[in-house]
Amino acid sequence: MATESVLRPSLIVPVGHVEPVPRRIRGMIGGRLAFDTRCALYVWEWRAYPQFSIPVEDLVDGVLHDDGHTEHLGAGPAHLHTLQVGPEVRAGAAWVWGEGAPEPLHGTVRFEWEALDSWFEEDEPVFVHPRSPYSRVDALRSGSSVRVELDGVVLAEATGCVKLFETGLPTRYYLDSAAVDWTRLRRSDTVTRCPYKGTTSSYWSFDSDTASHEDIAWTYDFPTIHANRIAGLTAFYNEHVDLYVDGFLLPKPGPAVRASIGR
Repeated sequence: MATESVLRPSLIVPVGHVEPVPRRIRGMIGGRLAFDTRCALYVWEWRAYPQFSIPVEDLVDGVLHDDGHTEHLGAGPAHLHTLQVGPEVRAGAAWVWGEGAPEPLHGTVRFEWEALDSWFEEDEPVFVHPRSPYSRVDALRSGSSVRVELDGVVLAEATGCVKLFETGLPTRYYLDSAAVDWTRLRRSDTVTRCPYKGTTSSYWSFDSDTASHEDIAWTYDFPTIHANRIAGLTAFYNEHVDLYVDGFLLPKPGPAVRASIGR
């Protein structure tokens, strides 16, 4: 049997592409509703994933103050604004699209994600950035055997796994807890969030006789419903360990396309 491919589907959406969002989008600051819209737009400022652009007329408690600064954000020129919601002031939180941006974006504003306390698609919270309508996340049970080694030490060995396929990223191999040698791993305080999979419950590091390797594995105890098959399972970074699948050593993939959700 040939070794598994490390190739993956490429990202297909060009920078500057705009599409309607068929979902109600809300953003909150300090417990107040900054905006509430059913007419949001996706805008791709880079190929990996989109941002939301919100009609200015759908601001609720949010007020924009022009900062007098213009930049090009990939899709076109935009004017920097400060966002005020009640007593809360978030400087440089908003970009109002200007002449030269795609016509559908005129009259809309793109917010810096971290400037909002929380984002919602319908009634579900969204983390890190919007989920791309052109990306898939599939978690499939597999009979492939998996062995994980690092600095000559076997960290995990399993006769089956759950393979997680995510557009633009390497395949991840999630293993049952019993397959992992926990005596070799050290739990870290790292927590990351993914718009497709949720919030990690644990990260794990490894100290060999020659080096310390930080945050090489992670676990989602309570993933999103889209990735529920990985609940309680642990995956290792293909990029940082020697990963054998069905007896074949996989080549290490290049840098993750989306560093924020590279897990």
